[in-house]
Amino acid sequence: MLSMILGEIANFAAYAFAPAIIVTPLGALSIIISAVLSHYVLNEKLNSFGWLGCALCIVGSANIVLHAPVEKEIESIKEVVNLMLQPTFLSYSAFVLMFTFVLITQIYPIHGTTQLLVPIGICSLIGSLSVMSVKTLGLALKMTFEGNNQMKELETWVMIGFVIFCVLTQMNYLNKALDTFNTAIVTPIYYVCFTTLTLTASSIMFKDYLGQGYAEVLSQMIGFVVIVSGVFILNVTKDIPQETLNRKRWIVTRQDSREFENVQEEYRDSLKKGSHNNL
Repeated sequence: MLSMILGEIANFAAYAFAPAIIVTPLGALSIIISAVLSHYVLNEKLNSFGWLGCALCIVGSANIVLHAPVEKEIESIKEVVNLMLQPTFLSYSAFVLMFTFVLITQIYPIHGTTQLLVPIGICSLIGSLSVMSVKTLGLALKMTFEGNNQMKELETWVMIGFVIFCVLTQMNYLNKALDTFNTAIVTPIYYVCFTTLTLTASSIMFKDYLGQGYAEVLSQMIGFVVIVSGVFILNVTKDIPQETLNRKRWIVTRQDSREFENVQEEYRDSLKKGSHNNL
């Protein structure tokens, strides 16, 4: 429990010092660390696909970090609030809140226990706004510690209340999803949806991509896709023992080809015999 609390505090602090477009995708590294520690400490052995998934996550994370945008300097929380009040971000926020309300009140009571995307959608939509609020609050605390007190501003306390609301809603429906569906499926789908929506919200609010070229933006997208692939492989194949994989024949040999041809010949002969008997 203590390590989880410390990890969340560190994650909270990261948003104050780096763009969300970097911090959020790098959350996949926690999955890697958990898998590796389980391999050596809990004796929950990773198979070869598990190690491949870890390697893909590391490669994708490195690619994102190497092509990450430079964050703009923020001097007060009012600047961040002004970014939130942009028409584009207000439109996004209004869409998220209305769609989430419909999901919670109309769709979840009917399909919440049978359709995984319903609770995951609620968590991811609210999560994208919670990250923006956490980043705003983190910047306010950072400036306060540097001597520019932001705790006297009303906007700071509004952000604190909104963060609490978002986090509680997010945790509630994520726990419901984990209680109802297979964790190996929930984890990668939630990671993809949450990260995609968070990057969308960050791009709309901070417009980090405006200072980058097409190559940098494309490299970040490729890095994200590589991470998603790694997370998916790691979670979907984690319960397959290595011995089972060793028994699988993944390469078609000449003997396999000859056996397949023999089966085809036997099948054709049986068809010919059947046609003669009918005559």
